[in-house]
Parts: sequence; C-alpha cells; structure tokens
Amino acid sequence: MNLMSKFDLISQTERHWPAFLSLGFDFDGEKTRMHQMAFQGPLRVQRPFYPEQEVCHVYLLHPPGGLVSGDDLSIQVECAQDSHALITTPSAGKIYRADSQGGAQRQQVHIDVHSARCEWMPMETIVFDGAHGKLSTRVNLYGEAKFVGIDVFCLGRPKSHLPFVSGSVEQRLAVYLEDKPILLERQFLSADDPLLTAMSGFNHHLVSGTLVVFGIEDADSAVTALRHSLDSKQTTLSVTHRLGVIVVRYLGDCSEQAQQQLRGCWQLLRPILMGIEPCPPRIWNT
Repeated sequence: MNLMSKFDLISQTERHWPAFLSLGFDFDGEKTRMHQMAFQGPLRVQRPFYPEQEVCHVYLLHPPGGLVSGDDLSIQVECAQDSHALITTPSAGKIYRADSQGGAQRQQVHIDVHSARCEWMPMETIVFDGAHGKLSTRVNLYGEAKFVGIDVFCLGRPKSHLPFVSGSVEQRLAVYLEDKPILLERQFLSADDPLLTAMSGFNHHLVSGTLVVFGIEDADSAVTALRHSLDSKQTTLSVTHRLGVIVVRYLGDCSEQAQQQLRGCWQLLRPILMGIEPCPPRIWNT
C-alpha cells in the first residue's frame, strides 16, 4: 500500500461520525416517564413536557442541525406497556451536500411499541443539492400497540432557487406487527431520475409527505370519515388502507403545507385512535 492509499484509508475512517440516542418510556400509574436515556455524540433530548398530564412530550435535538458526509445517526425508542410518548423535533432536519471523501449520510430510526402508544412526528427533512442520504425507519408493534408517524421530505430548496440537481437519497420504511411485515416501502431517487418529472411519479413536485396510522379498530369507518373531511377542503392528499394500516400521502411544493395537511389528518384521527383530543406540541408554534 503506497502513502497516498494509506492517507485515503485514514481519511475514510476519520470521516465516519456516529451518534446514538436510546430512549425508554414506561407508565408509573400516573403518567408516562422517560425512564431511560443513553446517548453518544451530538444527539440529545430536552426534559419531558406534560401538557396532557399523562402523555410524555419529548423534543429530539441534533445540535449540528443536519447531516454531513460521514454522519451516521442511530435513534432507538422503546415504549413499554401502557406508556404514551409523543416525539418531535424543534426544527427541520437537513442533509447537506456530500463531499468526495465522506460518503453517504445515514440516519436509522428503530421504534418498539409494546401495548403502548407512540406518536413519532418530527419536522420535515430537507435534502440539499449534492446530498447522498440514506434514511431508514423500522417500527415494531406488539400487543395492543397504537402508532402514528409523520414524514415530510423536500428535495432541494426551491424558495432559495437552489434545486436538487445532483446527488441521491434513499428512504426505507418498515412496519411490523408481531414480527410480521404489514408495510414495507423503499424509495431511491437520484437527481436525474425520470420519476421526478413523470406524471406517474412526482410530476415535477419537490415535496412529499406520509402519515402512517395503526391501531384503529374500525379502520374502514375512520378512512371514510377522513376522506369525507378531505372532500370539503382544498388538499393534495390521498388515503389508502390495508392490513390495518392507514396511509395518507401528500405531494406538492410546500413543506409547510404538507405538515399542515397531514397534522390536520392526525387531529381528526387521534381521538379515534387514542381516545383523547389532539394536543399539538408547543414547539410547532415557534
């Protein structure tokens, strides 16, 4: 191995920057506690908030503000029986332009829900031009688990006239019930992918969003009510239902609009799913 090869190998090794956060929630008979929190690297949470008395609201923080080449984030959440956690973020996530040495930017989320309730609703993710992001989320549901998840995704920064013209991004979403898959999705997009302009694909739109809901006993009635609500509003949403999973999808050009519309669906479905009225985290108003 020559000197240049050794230098390249060292550079690749040094540019791997892992960060890890593990959160555990349980119910003490009065309210949900965040009884366990372990971390490594720049991932933190603020102290829990209790605007709903029993429900634990947690804000996940990534102080660098985004992923650069070599970043490898791992987030693990475990909700024990009868607990109820709502997890969000104070600002949009960002995947910055990758460089030639650092490789892809990775984020893995792993959520286990054991006869508990979990609401995973981070702010949107903005993929900068030149990024090479790999995002993966796996949700494991057991017993009487109830789950809500929101994911909003923006390619480029159109309002700043900085489109997504190079790079790639891969998204994976897996939902398992008692270790059997009930929703598996994978999307790989490169900047020159024909899917971005095809009418059967993104049709020149840059923002997509997904709301996933599981745990409603009469999902058919909930879907009917949701579709009826959407018919009376100006929305860019579609609703599907299979294997007990309700999926609402957004396709448009505004991440703020995507969040507003998907959260509107959450507000309608939460009383049916959780038996309690919606309580938006205060951080959403800042």
